[in-house]
Amino acid sequence: MAAAKIETEDGPCCPICLEQFNVPRQLPCAHSFCEKCLQSHITTQAGKITKLSYIKCPVCRNHASPSITDRPTSEWATLFPVNTVLQSILPAKSKVDRLCDACNTEGTTVPAEGFCVVCKEAMCGDCLKVHRKQKMSKDHTILSVVEFDGNPENVMKLAEGFTCSEHHEKHIKYYCKDHKLPCCATCFFHGHKICSKVIDLREELPALLCENNSVEIIADMKKIESHLKKFMEINESSVDNLETHVNGLTAEIKKIRKDINYLLDELEKQVQTEGNIIYKEEVIRKQEENHQCLSLIHAVRNSHYLLEAAHRYGSNIQKFLMAEKMKSQLHTYYNLVGEKYEKINKITFEVQIASPIKSLLSLSLSELGKVVATTSSNTLSLICSMRPLKDFHVEKVDEIDLKVPTGNTPWYSGVTFLPGDRVMLADYKNNQCILLSSSYQFITSHTLTGYPWNICLLDDQEVAVSLDDKNKIQILSVIGDIIRPVRMIRTKYNCNGIAAARKGEIVVNGYYGDNKCQWSLINMRGDVKCTHLYDSSDHGVNYIALNNMKTRVYVSVCDMNSLLCFDMDGKKLFTYSPHNLRSPYGVAVDRYDNIYILGRDSNNIHQLSPDGCVQQVLTAGVPLYPRAICIHQSKEILIIMNACDAGKKLYVYQLK
Repeated sequence: MAAAKIETEDGPCCPICLEQFNVPRQLPCAHSFCEKCLQSHITTQAGKITKLSYIKCPVCRNHASPSITDRPTSEWATLFPVNTVLQSILPAKSKVDRLCDACNTEGTTVPAEGFCVVCKEAMCGDCLKVHRKQKMSKDHTILSVVEFDGNPENVMKLAEGFTCSEHHEKHIKYYCKDHKLPCCATCFFHGHKICSKVIDLREELPALLCENNSVEIIADMKKIESHLKKFMEINESSVDNLETHVNGLTAEIKKIRKDINYLLDELEKQVQTEGNIIYKEEVIRKQEENHQCLSLIHAVRNSHYLLEAAHRYGSNIQKFLMAEKMKSQLHTYYNLVGEKYEKINKITFEVQIASPIKSLLSLSLSELGKVVATTSSNTLSLICSMRPLKDFHVEKVDEIDLKVPTGNTPWYSGVTFLPGDRVMLADYKNNQCILLSSSYQFITSHTLTGYPWNICLLDDQEVAVSLDDKNKIQILSVIGDIIRPVRMIRTKYNCNGIAAARKGEIVVNGYYGDNKCQWSLINMRGDVKCTHLYDSSDHGVNYIALNNMKTRVYVSVCDMNSLLCFDMDGKKLFTYSPHNLRSPYGVAVDRYDNIYILGRDSNNIHQLSPDGCVQQVLTAGVPLYPRAICIHQSKEILIIMNACDAGKKLYVYQLK
């Protein structure tokens, strides 16, 4: 197998071309690529979309827009900033001449001679002369190109005041603990003024640096790299074994040929031909997978090069901000590696020979036998071997009396957070949805055509509500304080648990019959893309949730006292059925993919790791008959509604 190999570690490499960087351009997610590679990626995406407004990062798939979107897409790569830190730590042999930024904007390529520390621009000799004559810039510090490009310490000094990703001209001054975001003064005024935990970075920097340990993050990134290398080794071994297996089958057919002639000769040809076809296809597929792994390895390696540079040469604020950005990448890397390991498989062969042997000469080739290729999963428990990113402690912080004008006593069966920290409730008894403010005060309600079981957020403006008695899903628009029905999706079974999958898709479960329930992936037209059955006799009164990468489905099975975990192909990954979980209902996932399941009759909250291992079982402060649950991902707040006639309260917990 001609597999891609990892080069010696002689410097950062582009995740696209796998070569050392040539003019590294950085996207807002902090991943960097050669300018030409990035432009090629942009051109490819522009060819698929009529009017391109953003691109997807080749590594993490996060959206990125250039600073000037009305420029031709053929120029977009040059509009993303050069990663000066990477540029400075590249080996001397791979460096390229830095060009004058001012001349380059006018379409002229002139080598730069110096770099202005204040203006953060490279300049040619002529531009430097003008710059030194200007009254506003005559006192600016100028570094020679050699001093700048060859010295990471100078580069880190230049970047002392990291600028805001939203407001490029503003320096980062604050850190919002509620949203886990660094921000400038403009961000603070417009988006974080009401947040409870906004701190001045310079005052709290020593404490924040203790929380973000660069050494530990680099160790995690190296661990991810080792897992990706292991995945590549498994792929190579799988293809090698496949080739041996095909050759072995050929030899076996040759041995049998002594007793039968023409038909077995034909069967040998079929085995050899079809086996080689599948082998070649598998080689290509494994090579593509290994190339993707290698690309991701370089992305991870670039991340820890950046963090290491900041750790060695940067100021405290640089260490913290770089560590914060890289820590956010870890979760994406773990999920991407997890996806790789879940897809590991191997192909084996067998020749199914008809019986009885005495009648072989009377059979045609197709009746004699055929080659069958089977794929078996070889999923490894990767998550068990990795250090969890965060284990939360659940602590009750508030219990709020809801003053909602309703006819009957409310019976809240579903809850979800909306943009702006608002909350929407599904009131099963009164056939309505309730909209609450960020302080959990009643705003308005909307009457539904059936009994709402559960509710989930689809995007910034729409929610989906499952109507248990109508075999329907109601899509509602929530703009400001106004709730409007948008469309109705019909299903072939009663709808209970519901969760948003990838864009334009929903996962919903319900009762199938014969003591079976099913969960299905459907689109917004109601077309069923796939359906998977599981055991349950409780008419589907279960809840459902997905992990953050939308690759796993968690289903609470009330009558079986269990939580089931499936992949998107319907393969059951694990079952959680402890003795102290009775009648599980609501299930939710935090931003680290920890799972939270409510025991309605056991009156507790079970917190599980992503692979289904129990982390803690909370009983203190849990309301009677807990039923519905949702989690605010950025603020790490958990809300529970209970399922009894006296259920007029909202229970708030903090994940710490």
